[in-house]
Amino acid sequence: MAADITGGIGASPIRKEGRAKVLGAARYIDDISLPGMWYGATVRSTIARGKIRNITFGPEVHWDEFCIVRASDIPGENTIVHLTKDHPCLAAEAINHPDEPILLLAHPSKTALLHAVKAVRIEYDELPGIFTLEESEQAVENGDVDRIIWDGSKWGATANCFKTYTMYSGEGTEVEAGLADAFEKADFIVTGEYATGAQEQLYIENNGVIAECVKDARGNVESVFVQGSMQCPYYLVHALTLVFNLPEEKCRVLQVETGGAFGGKEDFPSVIGSHAALLAMKCGHPVKLTYDRAEDMAATTKRHPSRTRLRTAVTKDGKLLGAEIEVTIDGGAYSTLSPVVLSRATIHAPGPYKWPFVRVKSKAMATNIPPHGAFRGFGAPQSLFGLERHMDKIAKTIGLSPEELRRRNFLATGDCTATGQPLVEEVDMQKLLTRALDEAGYHEKIARYAEENKTSPVKRGVGFATFMHGTGFTGSGERRLNSLVHLDLLPDGRPQILVSSTEFGQGTNTILCQAAASALKLPYELITIAQPDTSVVPNSGPTVASRTAMIVGKLIQRASEQMLHTLSTFAGLPEGHTAKQFEEAALKYLGEFKSLRESVRYEPPTKIYWDDELYRGDAYPGYAWAVYVAEVAVDTRTYTATCTRFDALQEVGRVMHPVLAKGQIEGGVAQGIGYAIYEKCVWKDGHMANNQMTNYIMPTSADLPPIHVHFEEVPSIHGPNGAKGIGELPMDGPAPAILNAIENATGVGFNTIPLLPEDIFERFTSLGHPHGGSEELDPNVDRDTRVEEVLA
Repeated sequence: MAADITGGIGASPIRKEGRAKVLGAARYIDDISLPGMWYGATVRSTIARGKIRNITFGPEVHWDEFCIVRASDIPGENTIVHLTKDHPCLAAEAINHPDEPILLLAHPSKTALLHAVKAVRIEYDELPGIFTLEESEQAVENGDVDRIIWDGSKWGATANCFKTYTMYSGEGTEVEAGLADAFEKADFIVTGEYATGAQEQLYIENNGVIAECVKDARGNVESVFVQGSMQCPYYLVHALTLVFNLPEEKCRVLQVETGGAFGGKEDFPSVIGSHAALLAMKCGHPVKLTYDRAEDMAATTKRHPSRTRLRTAVTKDGKLLGAEIEVTIDGGAYSTLSPVVLSRATIHAPGPYKWPFVRVKSKAMATNIPPHGAFRGFGAPQSLFGLERHMDKIAKTIGLSPEELRRRNFLATGDCTATGQPLVEEVDMQKLLTRALDEAGYHEKIARYAEENKTSPVKRGVGFATFMHGTGFTGSGERRLNSLVHLDLLPDGRPQILVSSTEFGQGTNTILCQAAASALKLPYELITIAQPDTSVVPNSGPTVASRTAMIVGKLIQRASEQMLHTLSTFAGLPEGHTAKQFEEAALKYLGEFKSLRESVRYEPPTKIYWDDELYRGDAYPGYAWAVYVAEVAVDTRTYTATCTRFDALQEVGRVMHPVLAKGQIEGGVAQGIGYAIYEKCVWKDGHMANNQMTNYIMPTSADLPPIHVHFEEVPSIHGPNGAKGIGELPMDGPAPAILNAIENATGVGFNTIPLLPEDIFERFTSLGHPHGGSEELDPNVDRDTRVEEVLA
């Protein structure tokens, strides 16, 4: 009799770490204390740009009780490595953004540190700062050397610009000729400019770590150990090897229970982990370094602000002929992950549409704002916002419905994406759109609200967005990562997964155990997963890019199949085994061979090819596809826009854990709603002025509408049992769907987010319609961006 595979892929078992969290037994970094532990703090810059002239220490503090770390104390390189070594671990001379770390302090009393930080006085020679994309571009265009804040020549780039890409839908010369012809023949040429703001990740648990350092008899650093809240332990290992000039095996990193991340703990733990380890090195004690909310919000990374410009050529019957797309993001003061974020923004910019000719040019600019970094969606929400707003604008201009315009241009099975990637696996956006609009009652509401809005001060509307998101690292990224997983047998015969993929609320522990359970044909409860400790687990790649389920899950599946083969060959495990027979075979094998470890390394599917130079080819192994429908109410008396219902339909391959998957989508949609109409980072000379939860307004559960989650399942060959990634998808669609709905409700198109009541007020009153809602925009007169030319 075969084993009952309870809890495998497609079921919704209890989360592996759920019991500990519910009972309060889970230990986060601030729950942990070590004997003799000190506390750390960071002294930060108060200016945006300048030179450090002098540092003095106030007499009111007994400084001999404190450990003080400066840039000159760093034993290795003074750099936080991401992609470029431009980011200092500690500022030595130059200041490039507010809240930049300059000194580190440690003391046995956390309270004493607060007074000490305030007693450090730093004098500067201040220089003019740059705080917007436009200022950064202007400085370059004007050749203003005093405002060149990032010397690109040091890093193979250009002044003030971290990275550029140019992506064509074919051979460059042919596409340029095709674009020229398309714009010559077009019935309509529609242009638009769309902007998105920064967004704070706002995880529940702030950044925090504890570091220890071991020295040899001569006082040299022998090894360092950092444990803390993070997504990517091996990122921190890499950072420590450079800061301490140590080999990788001497830099151990352990992920402890992590209270949310959303990308905010992908790259930043390399900073705080290095700082805590430096303090531990100098004071000779374990050091805990945790940020409070205000410090975390002011000093750590956020979503990149962006500007997307589109110029599109369209026929009068709605056929897209060509597009010129420009995407620009604000990277902040240092490069960090901006080139990778820009890459995602570039590849996703053409969306799920057939473009005979398209050119995407993109760039990441430097400003004197704290560096921006990873955030769910990773660039795609920015460029897709511009595209999906623009599709509604094209529809309005040429007199088609938004639905019909999209239906006439959707990609389908067998078509090629803008990078030239053939869509081999099934794609049916027509079906997804039909179902999503039906689920939302779209057509009935469009008609009903058009009547009701004539007399009501509350204008209601419905809008939608259609989009896709690539799974895994871009192009050849997975090949370079060369991820490795292990599957061991524990002494009692239970399988144990060893990966560096981390759990931070999204369900990694659970879905990977489900993948193993299904492949091993065992109950889910029998599968265990090791804590991510780099001295124990292999590097299975970072926990980012919607890659865990599809890429790592597939590796786990293969390792499990290897284990079955080994036990079958050497321990007589029968086909169609029971759990008891598996245990007996495992113990028999261990009795004879002492241990069993199955290891699997990533091997790219042979048909996947990506050209990094031309930016063409197979950008991802697979894509998830979606249609999101938003319903809104805009009160023309308070100028407040509210999302009143949301329907999210997505095709994500096989759904591994329906309850967790639904939760992922609901959470992502909630973040997307915040991104669209609530969350605004207010900058004052580069410093985040509203760095508290009392003045950074995010939606609470009371502000969110009913979110209806729908799935379509088209299994992919690339994931375990057909699964694809879903984590970033729900961040892409809400913002354009909501603003499309607001335009449907009011007749006014808004192209910048976040869209707050004051923005609506200013727009309505500037149009001479203080009560709004009755305006009918002439599509030939674009008040928000512009329609360049209308020939029909």
